[in-house]
Amino acid sequence: RRITLRADVRLGGIELVLPRGVSRAEGLRFAVSKADWIKARLDDLPPRIRFTDGAIIPVLGTRYRIRWQRQGRLFEAEDRVELRGRQLWVSGTATDLPASVRAWLRALAQAELTRRSRRMAARIARRLSRVSLRDPRTRWGSCSPRGSLSYSWRLILAPDAVIDYVVAHEVAHLAEMNHGPRFWTIVRSLCRDVEGAREWLRTEGAALHRYG
Repeated sequence: RRITLRADVRLGGIELVLPRGVSRAEGLRFAVSKADWIKARLDDLPPRIRFTDGAIIPVLGTRYRIRWQRQGRLFEAEDRVELRGRQLWVSGTATDLPASVRAWLRALAQAELTRRSRRMAARIARRLSRVSLRDPRTRWGSCSPRGSLSYSWRLILAPDAVIDYVVAHEVAHLAEMNHGPRFWTIVRSLCRDVEGAREWLRTEGAALHRYG
């Protein structure tokens, strides 16, 4: 109902939201009037972390440094990334490095989230139809009435306990398509530290959109 400005970690900037019927020119005049606020919010935004040689990224809560090698043992497009100790070695051209890291993270996320989802679904005697990945701005997971689960691939960057919580949350929806007491009883039966994981997502989750 009114013009709003909000900082967006994923975009690395400020989003201007216009109500229906408000012109872009009017919105931009409003933004100009809030220049000091915009500058302060931009200064507060965490820096973007690109998938480049030397960058440090978390994988399942552990920090790894990306290392690029022009040639290596791995040459197939889907096998250009290799973990060695606390380093993530990427073969191929420097231009291909970001896409290779992103593809590897998505493949790891698909495997991990599928495995955990099926394991937890079996614990509550429920079946799921499939697990898919997306890159939503505001949601970490969803469950369809037909039993399909969808997750943000960026969860693979979160700590292990946080991943378990999000999976438990969506798997619990296979039994209870609501957020009532029975739903939370199921979640807590599948995940040890519900409150801790929720707090981490509230305070740290947005920062996962800095990567890539």
